[in-house]
Amino acid sequence: MKDAITLHNVNKAFNGFALNNVSFSVKKGFITGFIGPNGSGKTTTIKLIMNIIRQDSGTLRLFGLDNEEYSKEVKQRIGFVYAENHFYEHLTVEKMKQVIAPFYTQWDDGVFAYYMDYFNLPWRKKIKHLSTGMVTKLSLAMALSHHAELIIMDEPTSGLDPIVRREILDILSEVIQDENKAIFFSTHITTDLEQIADYITFLYNGEIIFSDRKDMIKEQYYIVKGANELLDADIRTMFIQLRETSTGFEGLTVEPKKVRTMMGDYVVMESALLEDIMVYTARKDQYV
Repeated sequence: MKDAITLHNVNKAFNGFALNNVSFSVKKGFITGFIGPNGSGKTTTIKLIMNIIRQDSGTLRLFGLDNEEYSKEVKQRIGFVYAENHFYEHLTVEKMKQVIAPFYTQWDDGVFAYYMDYFNLPWRKKIKHLSTGMVTKLSLAMALSHHAELIIMDEPTSGLDPIVRREILDILSEVIQDENKAIFFSTHITTDLEQIADYITFLYNGEIIFSDRKDMIKEQYYIVKGANELLDADIRTMFIQLRETSTGFEGLTVEPKKVRTMMGDYVVMESALLEDIMVYTARKDQYV
């Protein structure tokens, strides 16, 4: 199994923040979700991958190539979908295409026309008159039109209505059928990743909490609910974080078998959502 992105012990320090020994990979043929609260370092990581900034130490490779030494070559193989509009707003969609296409040696007008039709985008409308959803779809159409092997998406569905979000997710599911392609999807909307992601990488406070298959994460992280009377010092050690109210407790654990053995049928257990994992991990630090 080949990796489209590989980070190994990557470090990057700023005033008051640092990425610490970040290691993970993005595999071809799969969608990797990239999650973490604001300020965790997701945008910094993406900038490192795109060689916009450089790491202080560690190695970062794209398609097995050093991302600094082979920056121009690897960028030809990447399609990037931004969270914000980075197009020239005074240009029409057609003129914008004419500006962007020459930068890519593998640009395919036929593929672009296909996605223009698929997304029902207007050729002669100026960028400034497009809705947020249309701009996102145009950005994705551009990213897919030069036969990119890696699609990097930075909050692509933020602020979009459910219909447009579903369109985006549907096309990503189609794209990834090509096992030579990889999608790296950074988002706060974890429900999107629950639907389509194969792998999840969780970055928190500049450190990787986990990077694994989504189904493996679902088998490990569980939400447990029960009466407060069930909690004692030993039981509490099995939880990443607990929330206690007058009606009972709710907690996140990575020891579901042990919890079931010790607490039996007195508790309700269910596989944790990605959002649950993020929230309880953040709460852990808040109450230290």
